[in-house]
Amino acid sequence: MTHALGFTEKDLHQLAGARSFERGLGYLSAVSRLEIGDEAISATVDGTDAYEVQLTEDEDSGLTGWCDCPYGQDGNFCKHCVAVGLTVLRQAGSVPQLRSAAASRTRLLNAWLESRTREELLALVREQLVGDRDLQRRLELRAATAGEDTGIVRERILSLLDTRAFARYGYVEYADAHAYGQQAAEAVTALRALTVSGRSADAMEVAREALQALGRTYGEIDDSDGLIGEVARGLAEAHLEACRAARPDPVETAEWLVRCLLDEVNDAADIDLFDYREVLGDAGLAQARTLVVAAWRANPKGWAEKHLMERLLKADGESVDALVEVHAADLAANGHTHLVIARELEAAGRTGEALEWAERGLQETVSEWGPDDDLVAFLCERYERADRLADVVAVRRNLLRARPSLAAYRHLRTAARAAGTWEGSERADALQVLRAVAQPENGRGYNASAWVDALMDDNDLQAAWQAATDGYADQRQWLALADRIRDPQPADALSVYLRWIEPLRKQTGATTYERLAELLLSARACHRALGSEAEFATYLAALRTDQKRKRKLIATLDEHGL
Repeated sequence: MTHALGFTEKDLHQLAGARSFERGLGYLSAVSRLEIGDEAISATVDGTDAYEVQLTEDEDSGLTGWCDCPYGQDGNFCKHCVAVGLTVLRQAGSVPQLRSAAASRTRLLNAWLESRTREELLALVREQLVGDRDLQRRLELRAATAGEDTGIVRERILSLLDTRAFARYGYVEYADAHAYGQQAAEAVTALRALTVSGRSADAMEVAREALQALGRTYGEIDDSDGLIGEVARGLAEAHLEACRAARPDPVETAEWLVRCLLDEVNDAADIDLFDYREVLGDAGLAQARTLVVAAWRANPKGWAEKHLMERLLKADGESVDALVEVHAADLAANGHTHLVIARELEAAGRTGEALEWAERGLQETVSEWGPDDDLVAFLCERYERADRLADVVAVRRNLLRARPSLAAYRHLRTAARAAGTWEGSERADALQVLRAVAQPENGRGYNASAWVDALMDDNDLQAAWQAATDGYADQRQWLALADRIRDPQPADALSVYLRWIEPLRKQTGATTYERLAELLLSARACHRALGSEAEFATYLAALRTDQKRKRKLIATLDEHGL
């Protein structure tokens, strides 16, 4: 940590949630072995078991907590983390002393180790190896990297990447991914140690196998925290470092790289061909270009092939026409690829062609969900810049007709107002489109409610109320309308509130009780506006009598002054 205490009790509450925070208060006396270092806070918390907790904080991710209890291993900021955090806050005044004590213990240990003889240190290590299999495995790997037997190193590194010990059901779940990631990270350390020891050629070959091994199993790991992805990128960096030291055959290296980049096993490592520019040289890069072009021509719709070809063309500074050719070979159904091409052309100063491609994208869209929103926005912005406001209106009008929705209606309204045509027939025609969708014979689809929403969005409340009365409003819209007309039409609003209160009387649950209280408060406001508060008091008394067995409901009503 960079300062004494960078978190507050409020931070702990937000991270843990109310339930875990409250439970954490009960574990304050269970915290022991508290250590506050420069980078982390660690402690043991006695619960069902003795759990190890570590809190860390940095500028990017803020306060984070890790605990080896089952709930903590699922990635949650558990009650044990809360207990440690609260303990530290309560001892804030002694944090400098605790931090100084931790540093003193470290110095004391280092001095003691340096004072031991070789024989004493060997005896100490062997003593520790007896009860610590993980330590033994790590030291065995260090010994292998320092030796000459590459076979042993290879076997050890690949075993570190084996997921079987962590995959209880054929899949490494989140709770086990952290432990697997810590083990797998040792493979990166071992590969780098090989290179440093002068065995870069061996490190390069083993790194290739390690990347393939992790790539094959990456899809079967819950890497929500990104730890395994970091290991994969570490393996890739270790491979590149080994290549720079070993100077392998550039053509063969290019062939391996392209195979790797076209394989889905590279999803985690995310290797970039041009990071290897120095290793490949002119001969290797030429071979890579040949292979990438051949792969793309054989499969122009393949994502990896297309991405590699685009990367190659941009790195070589090829003309925009070559990039257009790559993208045009696989046009998305919603026009998104047309947009990519339009942006490339616009960046090259070819604005006329860019606009043509954007227009083509709109015309050639065949997706049932309509054109890409960004494509539409791009085209409309260019029309606006050219003062082609009528064309913007035409685009928005066609989209409303193709996919009627409140959002499409709003876009058309904005465009037509800018063009000065909204208050004429444009608005009436747009509302008619939404009304037609709302008709029962048209199936009353997912956007059938857009007509009433549009009327309310226009603040045309009388028309919206009439549409609702005619049967075109759902519960959400009825209540939204009631809230909007409550002051000018309290009697109408009251009828809505009372209608939606009745079914809630038969339901239970905290959410239901809160909603019922909200509706009752709204009904009371209507009665006050009508001067009939006595009538509401009679209604509320009868409701409380009828619902008296629901103690939580009565308590909720009391809290709201009902």
